[in-house]
Amino acid sequence: MPDDKFTAFESRAFEKLEARLGNIHNDQDLYRYIESVVKALDPSADKAKIDNIFNEAKKFEPIDKYLNSESVEDIMINDTENIFIYDNTHGSMKVDERIGSADQLSWFVKKLKMYTTTAVANRHIFDVHLPNGSRCNIVDSPHGPAITIRNFKPVAYSIIDLVNYGELSFNLAARMWLYSEGLGIRPANMLIGGMPGSGKSTLLNAMFSFFRPEARVVVLEETYELNTKTQENCVNLETSPDMTLEDLLKNALRMRPDLIIIGEVRGLEAKDMMTAMSIGKSVMSTMHAHTTRDMVTRLEHDPMRVSIDTIPLIDVFTIVSQINRENKKQRRITQVSETSGIDTKVLLSDLYTFDYKAQKGSDILPSITYRDVLSKATGTTPTDIIAEERRRAKVLERLNSMGVRDMHSINEFCRDYYDNQKNALQKIGLGDIGTFD
Repeated sequence: MPDDKFTAFESRAFEKLEARLGNIHNDQDLYRYIESVVKALDPSADKAKIDNIFNEAKKFEPIDKYLNSESVEDIMINDTENIFIYDNTHGSMKVDERIGSADQLSWFVKKLKMYTTTAVANRHIFDVHLPNGSRCNIVDSPHGPAITIRNFKPVAYSIIDLVNYGELSFNLAARMWLYSEGLGIRPANMLIGGMPGSGKSTLLNAMFSFFRPEARVVVLEETYELNTKTQENCVNLETSPDMTLEDLLKNALRMRPDLIIIGEVRGLEAKDMMTAMSIGKSVMSTMHAHTTRDMVTRLEHDPMRVSIDTIPLIDVFTIVSQINRENKKQRRITQVSETSGIDTKVLLSDLYTFDYKAQKGSDILPSITYRDVLSKATGTTPTDIIAEERRRAKVLERLNSMGVRDMHSINEFCRDYYDNQKNALQKIGLGDIGTFD
């Protein structure tokens, strides 16, 4: 915490800075803006005083080490005595750090609020984007402010990272590649389901490596979370008290999108999502659900109320789950289902399932419905599509063995692959496995 002689002035400065820093993305611009506010409050302020405000604005003691941790996914501050983290290996745990007093907690919240992006009209709920990209929610409670931080990873997990962590196989990753890119003609409409913290957004984010460079991508989120840096022609939109996800989705259709990414679908925007699919836009999103059948049921009932006749527009449903293996939390894709029409209900074909008892997944069955849709859209035989999927599995294995694992490097290879498949395969020593003609 700051020295006492600075507390009163810094408090005034931080109040002036509330909701002003969330859209400043580099230290140089941040310093200049803070300098202008400090000088407005105290024209005689020297560099030391400005530096102190700047440094305080970037420190979030006592949780800095957790904000900088690769394994910490969530930080929860319930009051001055109880700080919890969620670690991706050990799960939820209480930590030793404390906030010394109610006054210091109030000070801490003032610092957070400088990075506020949205607040409801009564100013009791705040959404914050921290400088490292983490998202934070602050809500007033009878015991003071309750703070929940979803920790942002500056380097997002790639699909190969997820394979190496055991979440899926290379064969299943190749299927996700095919769903994501659709041979440049028809990416799959896809919903990824799971419970909170299961890794839905992580899997969705990993798909960005596969998107074609020419694709116009519009991303809609309630709070900015997805790392979209691999995609140049990408627009990130965020809801606000005056602009709902439904509003954003309707407007997205006017933005010439090739692919619409919705951070999470759970309300009336589901109907607009189906409208987008019906007019030929590809859509990917996440949803809270235990199974692929649960996802269909949620779509049919309140608050979504999607017409059952339109649900088969969604090509594939995928479930990501947390499992407990040897007392460690691990993430697995546990179900992949494609829609296959309607009888008395939406028909689902399970192509992959995870056996919790045996602790392993089944072999992934060939795609049928989506493969045939893709075959018709591209004029390619189903046999060639199956061969291409197998080829992509070998590509991902080879990239992994070469140490090409991060999202940007995978994306760069994919760009080469789409431009000249033969040359791209030769570069990684797979020139003998044939090409997709």
